Amino acid sequence: MNPQPNILLVHGAWADGSCWSDVIALLQARGYTVAAPQFPESSLADDVARLRQVLGLLDGPTLVVGHSYGGQIMTALGEETSNVVGLVYIAAFGLDQGESIGALLQAGPPTPALAHLKIDSRGFAWVPEDDFVGHFAADIDPVKARVMFAVQQALSASTLEDVMGVPAWKALPTWYLVAAEDQAIPPDAERAFAERMGATTVEIQSNHCAMVSHPNDVVSLIETAARTFTTDSPGEAPMG
Repeated sequence: MNPQPNILLVHGAWADGSCWSDVIALLQARGYTVAAPQFPESSLADDVARLRQVLGLLDGPTLVVGHSYGGQIMTALGEETSNVVGLVYIAAFGLDQGESIGALLQAGPPTPALAHLKIDSRGFAWVPEDDFVGHFAADIDPVKARVMFAVQQALSASTLEDVMGVPAWKALPTWYLVAAEDQAIPPDAERAFAERMGATTVEIQSNHCAMVSHPNDVVSLIETAARTFTTDSPGEAPMG
């Protein structure tokens, strides 16, 4: 039996599971069982269903880590969290009951990364290349940022209006990484999310995609959370 919890990584909007590549490699090297599935982003309900599907494939306690809209997905697990033992938010939405992403973003001026979203004929939102490279992934090498732009997964605009039910963070321990230079979610909003959920919080000088630009910091926070549920820490002999 693996004494460490599983790590389930939830990507956000305009990204896919590959955005966690460096984080996955670091965690696997430390002996963690890691899953980073693709989410359809066709509706919040579809995304929560995918999360539950993958949770059902993992044996034992699981720590769920969400970036950006991925925080919305794991928060929407509500009170039915099965084998989930904790939540780690990476520059992510941590809404409370009755709130929506759209209402939050409309409370202030558009953030630079999301100021010019293109809505296609099927109601999916896309980030233009200049905004993606210059703001969404601003602290990432432009060559890599353009690759991320090319594989971006559009988000159904309907998800911006979905109202949160009872949030999962009310029943689970939480950790939060604030990206102080975020140009997609206002850093002050991230700080507010973390404070009201009582999260163990770290803040780093990162733009929105911290798992790409600062994977070691992200893994450090995940490991801090994971140690809470680890029966024998990696590299340590069991107590006798």
